[in-house]
Amino acid sequence: TGAIVTPIASYDSDMPLITVAGGDDLRIADYRNVPDPELIERRGIFVAEGRMVVRRLLAESRLAARSAMATSTALTSIADVIAARPELPVYVVTQQTMDAVTGFHMHRGCLAIGERPARRAWTDVVGNARMVIVLERVGNADNIGGIFRNAMAFGAGAVVLDPSCADPLYRKAIRTSMGATLLVPHGEATPWPDALREMRAAGFALVAMTPSAEADTLREVASHLGDVRTAIVLGHEGEGLTAHALDACQHRARIPISSCDSLNVASASAVALYELTATARAW
Repeated sequence: TGAIVTPIASYDSDMPLITVAGGDDLRIADYRNVPDPELIERRGIFVAEGRMVVRRLLAESRLAARSAMATSTALTSIADVIAARPELPVYVVTQQTMDAVTGFHMHRGCLAIGERPARRAWTDVVGNARMVIVLERVGNADNIGGIFRNAMAFGAGAVVLDPSCADPLYRKAIRTSMGATLLVPHGEATPWPDALREMRAAGFALVAMTPSAEADTLREVASHLGDVRTAIVLGHEGEGLTAHALDACQHRARIPISSCDSLNVASASAVALYELTATARAW
């Protein structure tokens, strides 16, 4: 098999690690062709990439981890979380083997495989959240990751996505979010846009973010919301929210800017979260 089991003396635990000498070992088959998102999704898994993200998956996330793979150098930086998971297979490989198996140069030296959870409806994830993010047609993985990172930073309770949004568990979205997509609950808003009306009926004030000059400023909208559950609704990177989505929201808010037509959607989410959470705290 090309593998031996080796205890690592620097660990407090005597947990064995599996040292894999070659990329043909079937036990690391989950790590093959990592850049292919459709293949990874068909396998029912996702890939956590980088030391901080792997740490968050293993130590903080509710999502199940199947295994981890690391170079000996990277392993030292996650030794504590590995030692706390004695049931988890951990494969130690050379950088050359890691690059050959994954299909790209993984300079961070650390990956983990998670088990993709069943899809969840928005009603299953919002719970008692006072603030949530709702996304329509946001297709860029970097933007998805940035929005989740902002949601975690400002304490949003969940992110709700329409069916056309990019996958929050795509490895690039996970990496950009610094692991926030593994921590912030997310669910689907279906059918769309009827789900927005259902959110209104459930007591949410829906704030549609738009660059339209006819919209009230974000601060004006925030001042009128009071202490109500709020959903910040953001749309497509270029076209914004559809007319159907705008019509389903009670409020339309714009961020006053001077020298360009609009902000990047991830940046807009950060501004909106800051303004609306600050107002909620004042109440």
